[in-house]
Amino acid sequence: MTYKVAISFDRCKITSVTCGCGNKDIFYCAHVVALSLYRIRKPEQVKLRLPISETLFQMNRDQLQKFVQYLITEHHTEVLPTAQKLADDILSSNSEINQTHGAPDPTAGASIDDENCWHLDEEQVREQVKLFLSQGGYYGSGKQLNSMFAKVREMLRMRDSNGARMLTLITEQFMADPRLSLWRQQGTGMTDKCRQLWDELGALWVCVVLNPHCKLEEKSCWLRQLRKWGDMDVCPLEDGSYGNELPNITNALTQSSNHSQDSLARPRRTVFTRAMEGCDLHWQDSHLQRIISSDFYVSPSYQRDGESLLFNAQGQPLWLEHVPTACARVDALRSHGYPKEALRLTVAIINTLRLQQQRQLEIYKHQKKELLQRGATTITNLEGWVGHPLNPVGCLFLTLTEACRLEEENCLEISDAGDAKPPVYQHVPVATGCQDSGESYLSLALEVALMGMGQQRVMPEGLYAQDKVCRNEEQIIARLQELELDAVLVQTLRKQCILLLEGGPFSGLGEVIQRESVPMHTFAKYLFSALLPHDADLAYKLALRAMRLPVLETTAPSGDVTHPHHLVSVVPSRYPRWFTLGHLESQQCELASTMLTAAKGDMLRLRTVLEAIQKNIHSSSLIFKLAQDAFKIATPADSNPDTTLLNVALELGLQVMRMTLSTLNWRRREMVRWLVTCATEVGVRALLSILQNWYTLFTPTEATSIVAATVMSHNTILRLSLDYPQREELAGCARTLALQCAMKDPQNCALSALTLCEKDHIAFETAYQIVIDAATTGMTYSQLFTIARYMEHRGYPLRAFKLASLAMTHLNLAYNQDTHPAINDVLWACALSHSLGKNELAAIIPLMVKSVHCATVLSDILRRCTMTAPGLAGIPGRRNSGKLMSTDKAPLRQLLDATISAYINTTHSRLTHISPRHYGEFIEFLSKARETFLLAQDGHLQFAQFIDNLKQIYKGKKKLMMLVRERFG
Repeated sequence: MTYKVAISFDRCKITSVTCGCGNKDIFYCAHVVALSLYRIRKPEQVKLRLPISETLFQMNRDQLQKFVQYLITEHHTEVLPTAQKLADDILSSNSEINQTHGAPDPTAGASIDDENCWHLDEEQVREQVKLFLSQGGYYGSGKQLNSMFAKVREMLRMRDSNGARMLTLITEQFMADPRLSLWRQQGTGMTDKCRQLWDELGALWVCVVLNPHCKLEEKSCWLRQLRKWGDMDVCPLEDGSYGNELPNITNALTQSSNHSQDSLARPRRTVFTRAMEGCDLHWQDSHLQRIISSDFYVSPSYQRDGESLLFNAQGQPLWLEHVPTACARVDALRSHGYPKEALRLTVAIINTLRLQQQRQLEIYKHQKKELLQRGATTITNLEGWVGHPLNPVGCLFLTLTEACRLEEENCLEISDAGDAKPPVYQHVPVATGCQDSGESYLSLALEVALMGMGQQRVMPEGLYAQDKVCRNEEQIIARLQELELDAVLVQTLRKQCILLLEGGPFSGLGEVIQRESVPMHTFAKYLFSALLPHDADLAYKLALRAMRLPVLETTAPSGDVTHPHHLVSVVPSRYPRWFTLGHLESQQCELASTMLTAAKGDMLRLRTVLEAIQKNIHSSSLIFKLAQDAFKIATPADSNPDTTLLNVALELGLQVMRMTLSTLNWRRREMVRWLVTCATEVGVRALLSILQNWYTLFTPTEATSIVAATVMSHNTILRLSLDYPQREELAGCARTLALQCAMKDPQNCALSALTLCEKDHIAFETAYQIVIDAATTGMTYSQLFTIARYMEHRGYPLRAFKLASLAMTHLNLAYNQDTHPAINDVLWACALSHSLGKNELAAIIPLMVKSVHCATVLSDILRRCTMTAPGLAGIPGRRNSGKLMSTDKAPLRQLLDATISAYINTTHSRLTHISPRHYGEFIEFLSKARETFLLAQDGHLQFAQFIDNLKQIYKGKKKLMMLVRERFG
């Protein structure tokens, strides 16, 4: 395809473009780029001409006529209407065209006073942003918006005045996003992806207004805009909430202290507030100008003895501004294409931070004794730098590492996995006016990251701010992990770690910290892994110090008057509103796991790590996870288990058992099973120990059905390859446990106890006696029947009979319970008694008659008793007559009478509320009743009389009585 492309440029900038391809995008189409490159590379091929007005000026009347007519002929369909209109206008004396002198010339270029800026298709920018926002973060739209932000940064770096214009267009669309008012009405927060985009927007505006070379009128114009957006009630707030979280309701209620008004009157801070504040900053300070304009700005040597606010003792310049603000200046210099200046200011900021660190260390040394006694400290940093909206730590780190990047020839190549290769850095010495400091920008980058991450800071309020702390920390650590630690960097790392450990209130790794300090687990895990190969003692000291989580360990103080706004709500609960607590606890667990893995095989180190875990981790599920991790690492598939770590796993497992013994935990069964597996790996002594101390670890049911049963299983015996005395010792322990559990909870443990004691006569007898003792009070009929059946199965029919008789006394079957689950047990008990003989049957029938009122069940029992002779079990020493039993004599006579009266009662009960659809079923029921009646000597008469009675009483149910007559006469 061939396209017509036109480009206008003015003073080395492309000021407008058109292309026939119709491609709509905020970036130039390929054809415009191709033409631009052609013009740059082959300027001689593009003929340079005078403006067309100059050429026309040289023509006479006839030539002009000819020129116009030829032009119209060439394009008559397109230009004829325009030509006609222009001709009319020119010939009309009072037309607008005749009011102005001369005529426009598009080929003449702009005049010197005209604004000249790069071409930006504003409509396109609006459309694109609107489209991406409407997709709500799907289809990679977040990525697209981020690339637009990157474009703005690129424009700023090239000092293209459109950067701010494009950002304005983007912001207008963001503010017009219909979801904003929706979120505000519903009081719901926006999605995380969306929040991050708004944060970047706010940060970009800070960058724009801090442009060191912008004009005052530009700045005031931006400020007006920012104020306008900030005043709109849909404007998102800096801390992520929509103001639906009241300004800390509990603070508002505590009238005693004077900070309640303060929290209510806290001004509303939107995502643009920092940019508005940035409009007040200027770059005119002479000290600042000298810092950024020269590497060799130092104080005169004779001034270096006294205290100075401008220089340190070495004569290097300091910059004593609020740290995040100073870092925002660095970001602005970097973003506006002043990398050298950004570096110089960064070095001054770091020198200032070092000096503050030293001074705070000195102050702390004087107060150390008192602080340690009090066991708490106030926080010296009012604002945390990690998770801060201006990302100060990240900004300094990036500025310094960018100066050290080795740009490889092929750095644009992407590796196979599709990830960009991690950057490669080299040491670049710090340019300084003082004697050679031997420092590199790379070691400064590491130092400042460690300083910032190790800063003690209060956990901010609100879910979003807390989440941001975690996210920012992870981002910085990911960057740190890209650094190859050589000797220079290791030295920096060690020095900074020692300072953090000795540090007082300014360090989150100091000896005492404030209760609501942000925990250091994630940071410490990085430090531990980085230090371990170089200085193991320091690595462990640091990681063990960081294990604490004081917010879970202590109760809130009565009130720290020095920093009232740090009382994160005086709520009655033990914890302030830490929304990310779950994440923080899992990070604490990760740190512990990393230490356990590293300490494998070193008993002393493992012992200290174990103590730290037991002291600091308060969640049973996390300790269980650690126990499992330790077990996994201790038992590799391809080599022998590590006993030191196995013992730690067991000890943690035992702690979990004690913690969850009296609380409900859905993973409890899994935990118990795992503990037995772990103890088995440790060895027979560990198993004996858990069996002997079962009551501190398990419930009786767990101890018998899971623990003892697993210990006594064939697999365990094989796994441990025990000799006979060891096997006996283990079995003896298991039996003792079984009997203790049966005493404590006969209902749930009796059967398991009997099973476990089968091989030892005395123990088995004891278990049986426990069951008999408990049978009258503490056990249900189903438990007793189960044990009775077990006894019969084991060859103790008389004991089974005794237990079945006891079970019968607990049972009560109503007339209509003909599908009751106990029916099978009753029939089994009847069969057992019948097989034992007439005496046993005579003993159980009265119990059955008393407990069972269901006619069909009774008739079933009766039928079974009359089919065969009793006593077929052949109990030794008993004679058996082999004769069938008669229903006329005891004990079956009593059963027959009971069955007949049950049929009579049931019939009356059923007739009180019977519906026609059940008539057929009822007739069948009467037929069954007749079979039973006929077993009696005068059964025939009894049944006839019974039917007559029914006809008399229920004569109102005509249809039913007709059916009765048809069947029974």
